[in-house]
Amino acid sequence: MRTSDQIHAAIRGKLIDLYGEAIAAETYTALEPLLRPIQSGETGTLPVSEKDTILIAYGDHIQSADKTPLRTLHEFLKTHVHPTINSVHLLPFYPYSSDDGFSVMDYYAVDPALGDWDDIDAMQTDFRLMFDAVFNHISAQSAWFEKYKQGEPPYDEYFISVPPDTDLSDVVRPRVHPLLTPFETSSGTRHIWTTFSEDQIDLNLHNPQVLIALLRILLFYVEHGAVFIRLDAIAYLWKEIGTSSIHLAQTHRIIQLMRDVLDLVAPQTVIITETNVPHEENIAYFGDGYNEAQMVYQFPLPPLVLHTLATGDATALSGWAASLEPTSERTGYFNFTASHDGIGMRPAAGLLTPDEIDALCARAVAHGGQVSYKRNRDGSESPYELNLTYFDAITDPAVTADTPQVAVDRFIVSQAIMLALQGVPGVYLPSLFGSRNWHPGVEQTGRARTINRRKFDADTLTAVLQDADALSGQVFRRYLQLLNVRRVNPAFHPLSAQKIYDGSPSVFGVERIAETQRVLALHNVTSQTVSVVLPPGEWHALLDDKTHQNTVKLAPYQVRWLRNP
Repeated sequence: MRTSDQIHAAIRGKLIDLYGEAIAAETYTALEPLLRPIQSGETGTLPVSEKDTILIAYGDHIQSADKTPLRTLHEFLKTHVHPTINSVHLLPFYPYSSDDGFSVMDYYAVDPALGDWDDIDAMQTDFRLMFDAVFNHISAQSAWFEKYKQGEPPYDEYFISVPPDTDLSDVVRPRVHPLLTPFETSSGTRHIWTTFSEDQIDLNLHNPQVLIALLRILLFYVEHGAVFIRLDAIAYLWKEIGTSSIHLAQTHRIIQLMRDVLDLVAPQTVIITETNVPHEENIAYFGDGYNEAQMVYQFPLPPLVLHTLATGDATALSGWAASLEPTSERTGYFNFTASHDGIGMRPAAGLLTPDEIDALCARAVAHGGQVSYKRNRDGSESPYELNLTYFDAITDPAVTADTPQVAVDRFIVSQAIMLALQGVPGVYLPSLFGSRNWHPGVEQTGRARTINRRKFDADTLTAVLQDADALSGQVFRRYLQLLNVRRVNPAFHPLSAQKIYDGSPSVFGVERIAETQRVLALHNVTSQTVSVVLPPGEWHALLDDKTHQNTVKLAPYQVRWLRNP
């Protein structure tokens, strides 16, 4: 356990690494008044347990005519999923100009169309909250950028202007649009660094004043109840011409600095890095296991689970899962299959063959979705993400129409795999009830990601979920059953050990091991009945209350979670 003096020394050291001795001293002096405890407690093991599930939702995902969207969401979740789900990742609820919240105009405000800070505070009474720290970029319509264009200090150094003839070919691109966007300013046309869109202006972390501004915002979020802080698109934070400008040492140093600040001020706050990149690059954000992010998104999981259900072969998924190194007692994975974004393809590189990745892309299109691309260094393009709901990615909508029960079974087994693995599960709200592709939304916005961002009327959705025959109601009840079983069995603790079953490519199996319990989670990923030889002993089924010895049969797409003792 580090002392306060040691953390202060670590902060000063990182500032020196970033900015040099003289500027670091000035920056630390400006930062020091912020380093006052907000919450009590000590840093220790990761503050999560098997009871934790984080729901991912927009502030207006659930709507009603007589309440603010945030209040409606709160009441809906409290009524239908609490305490089965105890945490909520509120996707950006700040005023914004595009990208459904990720072009932030004001980091300190709640979008009036959603509600206000009182609504956020009220939600904390029932749920732990995750806020987005969208620190790589800010809206082109923000006050910060307007003041930059007028040449007003200190904002005149908040953004990155680059001569348009600069060689930026080494920069890793997550999109296909030009990296630089021209803007008219008080000093003429400037070409500004815009990684994600012309409305999302990258911040200049070479300027220590920008770093201080972001740390102020970080602590403001903690003061307003954020238990988890999601660092959006953080891999691109530090730019350096002549480099890839992704995963740079300075980016890691800034995240470590954020960890130092939070360890000092709010030691129970958890940093989660969102880095949609190949696995080895992704887990680098754990640092040494103690000094950087406490959690990272498990990005290979969505494409690997999709591949597994598409092929009826768990070999690739099992091989990857078996290769995972144990995390420290202070770090863990954030597991998910669906989110507000698409199904990332970059994390599948090296885990699936190019032909297998192409097959998933063709599958997405055949199932009514789209494929978004990224620009490579050589000017070529490659798949970046698949845009469709996870339910429709798993099963062709035409097949679902003919055999809805099979489609539900296939989707539930995909979610059970995610829930069984070591880590904290993240569940995108539409996945709770098997939401389908929303083509009218894509037509309205012209954006591929809208296909998985449908909003719902509270009364209509409640009626559908209560309908025993409705597909959404079936998915909802079975999903909650899995979550309820998971939260009362200590073997599913996010940090408990796991061992991957390697008996058959038709089954993805994982044994979870706690001090007082072992759970063998078996998932048939095929349309055929499969028999599995069990380890010695008596195994009690958690989902149907049966006892098994020696062998167990799994019906097509069946989930069997077995406990011993």
